[in-house]
This record gives sequence, C-alpha cells and structure tokens, in this order.
Amino acid sequence: MMEGNSTAGSFTPSQQFSVADLVVVVLYFSLNVAVGIWSSCRVNRNTVSGYFLAGRDMAWWPIGASLFASSEGSGLFIGLAGTGAAGGIAVTGFEWNATYALLALAWVFVPVYISSGIVTMPEYLQRRFGGERIQMYLSGLSLLLSIFTKISTDLYSGALFVQVCLGWDLYLSTVLMLVVTGLYTIAGGLAAVIYTDALQTLIMVLGAIVLAVKAFNEIGGYPNLEEAYLKAVPSKIVPNTTCHLPRADAMHLFRDPVSGDLPWTGMTFGLSIMATWYWCTDQVIVQRSLSAKSLCHAKAGSILASYLKMLPLFVIIMPGMISRVLYPVLLIWSALLAFTRAYLGFISFFTTALAGVTGTTEGSVTGSGSGSSPMEMDLRLTPLDMRVVTVVLVALSVVWIPILQSSSGGQLYVYIQAVTSYLAPPVTAVFVLAVFWLRANEQGAFWGLMAGLALGLARMGLELAYPSPRCGVPDQRPWLLTDIHYLHFAVLLGTATAAVVVGGSLLTPPPPPARLKDLTWWTLSQEPPQPSMDGTSEGPPDGECPPFWARVCGINAVVLMCVNIFCYAYFA
Repeated sequence: MMEGNSTAGSFTPSQQFSVADLVVVVLYFSLNVAVGIWSSCRVNRNTVSGYFLAGRDMAWWPIGASLFASSEGSGLFIGLAGTGAAGGIAVTGFEWNATYALLALAWVFVPVYISSGIVTMPEYLQRRFGGERIQMYLSGLSLLLSIFTKISTDLYSGALFVQVCLGWDLYLSTVLMLVVTGLYTIAGGLAAVIYTDALQTLIMVLGAIVLAVKAFNEIGGYPNLEEAYLKAVPSKIVPNTTCHLPRADAMHLFRDPVSGDLPWTGMTFGLSIMATWYWCTDQVIVQRSLSAKSLCHAKAGSILASYLKMLPLFVIIMPGMISRVLYPVLLIWSALLAFTRAYLGFISFFTTALAGVTGTTEGSVTGSGSGSSPMEMDLRLTPLDMRVVTVVLVALSVVWIPILQSSSGGQLYVYIQAVTSYLAPPVTAVFVLAVFWLRANEQGAFWGLMAGLALGLARMGLELAYPSPRCGVPDQRPWLLTDIHYLHFAVLLGTATAAVVVGGSLLTPPPPPARLKDLTWWTLSQEPPQPSMDGTSEGPPDGECPPFWARVCGINAVVLMCVNIFCYAYFA
C-alpha cells in the first residue's frame, strides 16, 4: 500500500498534466459554450416564461438530464467521494432517497403547480395563502440557501479540484468557472442551462464509469473492496483509537440509530423531509419540470433522473473508497488528492466532467435564484435586471467561500446536508400542508415558518459556537448537538413547524373557498390556466397525458421503485 501525504502542498499534479489534457479541457469548454449559445437562441428570452421556463417547450430527456446534473454538482461529486472515503457507502441513501421524491414531484406537485399557473415557488405560496410576507420570506430564504449550500460549495469544490490538478490559485480557478458558466447562463436563461446540462450529464456519466472501471481494476474487483478498505489506515493520524480509522460498518447502508454516523432512522425520515424540500419545492429543480411541454414529459424526466441517481454508489462513492485504499492520507484531503492521484491517466476526461458539473449546477442555481426572489418581491424586474441579480448572487457566494473552507471539516457533503436540515424542513411542512390541507391559512403558515426559522437558527448557532472536537478531545458540546443527529433534528423541526401551522390555522378563520381553486391537490383544474406574471401567450404545459404514454410512465415508475427497493435490501 502506498504511503500518502498529509498536506496538499506536497503533491504537484500539474507537473503531470500534459498539453493533450489541456486541449481536451479547452475543447470541452468551447463545446459547452457553443451548446449554451445555440440553445439560448431557440426560445424567446425577453419574457419571464421564455427566460425562466424555456418557453415551456422542453422534452423529457433534457429535463431528466438537467435534474440529475443540477443535483450532482461538483460539491456533491467531491462530497460523495469524500464521505465515501471517510465512512463507506451509507451516504448512498442521499442519492437513492431521491427516487421517491422525484416521483412525488411528477405525480403530485407538478400537477398542482401546472394547475395554479405559477412560474416560481414563492409565487405559489402567495397565491395559496395571500399576502406578501410569506412570499418575501421564502424568496430571501431561497437566496440564503443558494449562497450557503449550493453556489459557494460548487464553486469551492470545483475550483479546489482545478487548483490541485493544474496548480492554479483557488480564486483564479473560481473566476474560470464563473466566466465559462456566465457566458451562457446569464445570456440564455433556463434553455441554455438545460441543454448544457444534458451535454454535461453525458460526459459526467461516461467519465465516471470509465474511472470506476479503472478503480475496480486497480483494487482487484468488488470482492476485494471491503477487506482492503478496512485496512486503509491513514499514514498520519492523531493518536486515538477511532479517529480516521475505517468504520466497521462501511459496507452497510443502514446504521445504528444512536451511534451511527448516518443513523437509519434519520436517513429514512429526516432525509425524506429534506428530499421533499429539494426535489418538490426548490426553485432550481421544479423550474425544470415546469419547463416541460406536457405533464408526460415532466413525468418521464423525473423517471430518467431517478434511474441516473442509482449510479453514484458505483461510479462515485465506491471509487472514493478505493482512492482511500490506494492513497491513504488524512481524511480532510482523501477525497480530493487520492481521487486525483489514482486517476491521473484519465485526468483530462475527469477534469472535464467535474468542471462541467460545477458549471451546470452553478448555472442552474444562479439562473433560478435570480428569478425566484426579485420577482416575488414585486420589484417587477426585467430579464436584464435579473441577469444583474445573478451576478450579485454569485459574488456573495464567492465571499462565503473562505468561511466554507474553515467549516467543512474535510467532508463537504456533511456541511451541505447539515445546513439544509436547519433551514429546509419548515418549508417542506408548509408546502405539504398547502397542497393537501384545505384548512391551512396564511397566519398559520407564516408563524409556522417563523417558529421553524427560530429553531433552525438556534441549532445552527450552537453548531458555530461549539464546533465538533478534534480527534482525541472529549466532546463537551451541549446535549442538543451530541445526542440529536442533524437528520433527527430535521424530523423534529418539520414536526414542530407543522404543529404550529395546524394550530395557528385552526385558531384563525379558514381561507375563502375561491382562493383554493386550482391551488391544492383536491381543487386542481384539469384545464390549463392562463399564464401568469408576464402576461404573454405562452401558457403552461398540457395537464393530461395520452393514455399510452401515461401507462409507459406508470410502468417505469413501478420498475424504478422495485430496482430501488432491491438495491436498498442488498446493501442494507
């Protein structure tokens, strides 16, 4: 087993980066920009619907590819590999849980959103509850979540990878990502993002498969993985009996609900709440489904994305575990340096793929974020103004990167999920009640969101005030941190928010029946409503599927769930 280094400075991969590798990367970026510019010319970008919903004329395959690529940004790509190297396969649950949330998006939430004729998620809550304070709050929260958990993490991880591969300065690498992505995102809107997503998904999947095959060949096949991983002790560790040592349960998805790093109870219930927020209520994701030319295309897109979400265990997480075996180093660097060193023979393809997912997620989030906030605040900005907002949003994310560097603790994915668990569950609770409970009203929803925000910020404040102790140092943090996993906290936070919404709604007058028309699961319309917000003739997609394609989508949904359940059972 090869000895690893404990610092990044001792490794200079740029010396092994050939001219041919650089040519491949440059060609890829050029193709990416060309596809973005071409796609941006296919729709009317001078209307809100054209810019943010791609003219509502997208087919299922680019939608599915975009859903997958948007969720697999470089923050997730690096994060999954790093968490896999640190703790094994349990992190796969974050990927496979998406199957059920994606099906709920297509079969439950999208029909309601189509019926309501909305363009953005805050707009839906404004129509459902009335008033402006919920709309304003959700817009601001969406911006914060975009900055803290999406744009900054993808910029940081992608730029860090480029820095390690090429030896470039971290912020120079960040600027490179911004320039390439901005050429098509700000100019072309959602259409440009979706089509470049499709290209990047193809490259990312093919590249990851090639790397996975190479990794398993290096280690001698899958049967050797568990034994080799359990022996992959870092070359330098803090003197302690457990820190940085491989977990005995590394090859198990379901882990102890008390002592497990990812307890099965949290991965089942807490993760479902967070997944519902991300896949069914987040602007970045829902925006893609709303761009579909019909409900059938929206369903087929969700199914394609779900099938693709089954792949990361085999092409990202397990290769991350193998990289630890090949090059055991301190875990804060294991995901990045080992991954890079293990696959230098394929570095141009891998760098291209990773840079692509960095660009696609950054483009997805900034393009969505610029529309899901200013418009909801009744600023009536033009598409040009929203491009300016996109630039400001990215600039704030760059400012957050130094803080992110000090807070990720070497496992970027843990940071992303923890922050999400503090802020997202209240939004999930409000959306679910808004769609399924006719009695929910504005007062209950608003105070539920405020209570949830207070509880979530309290937990986040404790995390910042009492960081996790280093190896060998006794854990003297408050019991709320030591005894309640962040995934369990997500369950408590979502439940508390729902209780406040229900109580507040029952203590105040019910919403008028006229307000509920087309806005809940029980009152949705079968007729496509008139377009909203920009007053153009571009209406929402058709509300019905032809019987044959409806059956095709339904059969695939059942097959997908069977595959998902089998994989869960096999690796549990």
